[in-house]
Amino acid sequence: MHLYEAGVPLPYIRDILGHVDLSTTEIYARASTEAKRRALEAAYVDIVSDDLARMEPRSRIAQLARQL
Repeated sequence: MHLYEAGVPLPYIRDILGHVDLSTTEIYARASTEAKRRALEAAYVDIVSDDLARMEPRSRIAQLARQL
């Protein structure tokens, strides 16, 4: 996984590990949570901004949620 995250192509990793089929290597090449986060942040720049409205703790929705 470290090689894959470092940008080494999967066929090269297959050869290093001695796998015959690329699908065998794909079993071990799972994206980490951090890699997924970075990919999402790169794809969705400017979608979420810091100036979004925050829910006030005493809002009507929060009051209803506390009653449940």
